[in-house]
Amino acid sequence: MATRPKGGHRARLYGWRIVAAFAVTQTVGYGALYYSFAVLLHPMTVDLHASPTQVTGAFTAAILAWAVVAVPVGRWLDRHGGRAVMTCGSLLGTGLLIAWSQVRTITQLYAVLIGLGGCMAMALYEAATAVIVSWFDPERRPRALLAMIVVAGFASTIFLPLTGLLVDHHGRRDALLVLAAIHGMITIPLHGLVVRGPPPHHATTRQSTAAGRGLVVRAALRDSRCWFLAAAFVAHSAAMSAMTLHLVGFLTHAGHPATFAATIAGLLGVLSVTGRLLLTGARRRIRLTTLVAGIFGVQAAAAICPPFIAATRVGAVAGVTAFGDRVRCGQFRRTRDARRPGTAPSATPPSPASSPPPSPSPKPARP
Repeated sequence: MATRPKGGHRARLYGWRIVAAFAVTQTVGYGALYYSFAVLLHPMTVDLHASPTQVTGAFTAAILAWAVVAVPVGRWLDRHGGRAVMTCGSLLGTGLLIAWSQVRTITQLYAVLIGLGGCMAMALYEAATAVIVSWFDPERRPRALLAMIVVAGFASTIFLPLTGLLVDHHGRRDALLVLAAIHGMITIPLHGLVVRGPPPHHATTRQSTAAGRGLVVRAALRDSRCWFLAAAFVAHSAAMSAMTLHLVGFLTHAGHPATFAATIAGLLGVLSVTGRLLLTGARRRIRLTTLVAGIFGVQAAAAICPPFIAATRVGAVAGVTAFGDRVRCGQFRRTRDARRPGTAPSATPPSPASSPPPSPSPKPARP
């Protein structure tokens, strides 16, 4: 079994190796486990002779399972690190993608997607973030997180069109088998071989500050502003999930080919990465609260427009472009405590494309 790198320069280099691995695994994980559902929604309603409401209910069940499992997974990450839990999540996720390809009833679909929700809590963004935080000091941590989420922000850009092409040429079942093969071949070895516990001095520091983290979390939960913030971002994340989930079907219903609809939906990832980088620069000149309020306002207006402009390709692109910038509560200060994804905001777990850049230097949380 591989040993942990010692502290110093070697440990910092290995930390960046973990970041590079996560940039790949989060892109593949979100693409195969999360974004593929948007393209598979219509084929599943046809194959299972079910209504769109029944099928999307299974995705909702997966999101709820993700939120519930995030709490014990966070506790495990605090105590044991991410290697075992993320590798197991990748293994189970690959197996459930194979099982998804064989689903023949709506009950089986619910069972498989609830299991996938648990796997996403084990292997995706929250777990990867906790591992990176444990490896980097506060000065380097924002850059490490930003490197991961900028790359992983292209998950929808890659996997929505890819899934659309696979479904168009091979059908839903074979498309899922191909996604399972891609997911298993990439995420399982990278999580199993690259992810390790932090160097001893990092682990000691983390244990010594556990009580202080607990005080910070309890103080935040007693602050009404924390709950207003949580409510706002839960509502925003729900809207983003609904748009991502139904955009392909909406554009197809508007008369566009399925491959075009999936490609346009993939713009969300490109636009999110672009918006994230612009936000990093703009927040130095404009208050963060003003920026977030402005983005929310633009997105609200953009959500109203598609029924009126999406019939043409130019209108579809314009509507998706206006909706593309995303913000999430991760913009505010992070701590080392992996259990925080299990608090109220995780009712709608994030995707990398919806994750904003961490602040360039450690700063107090802003209201």
